[in-house]
Amino acid sequence: MLIGLDPRLTPDLLYTMARMGHGDEIVLVDRNYPSDTSAAGCLVRDVIHYPGQEAPLVADLITQLMPLDGFHSYSALRMEIDNEPDTLSEVHQEVWDVLEPRLPEGGAMSSIERQAFYQHAATCFAVVQCSEDRPFGCFILRKGVVF
Repeated sequence: MLIGLDPRLTPDLLYTMARMGHGDEIVLVDRNYPSDTSAAGCLVRDVIHYPGQEAPLVADLITQLMPLDGFHSYSALRMEIDNEPDTLSEVHQEVWDVLEPRLPEGGAMSSIERQAFYQHAATCFAVVQCSEDRPFGCFILRKGVVF
């Protein structure tokens, strides 16, 4: 039993984040995402499931404990909407609202085309799938350092 942690954090997510090092990336995806396919290429091959939870809440849970990277060209990526790369959907904005105050100095949020997202996600550390229903509610979070 641990104290001081949000009870919605699962042992699998805590263990995964503890194993990650600077520059490792965790993928947060919606319920339509082919999570098992991406996870097959990740270090952690079992998808971490968050049923009944939307992307903003899970992004909040992750970044309560995991610092975002400020030494790379991005701290977080969002999946772009097909043929509308500059459009921020409601779910994109809600997750950005969670992440923005947690960006370190030099941190940046960016986007990636959907097919490129799939390819990139398959090289990440782990995949977390939530029950987000809104399309394109997929993100990659890059772990930073603790100062």
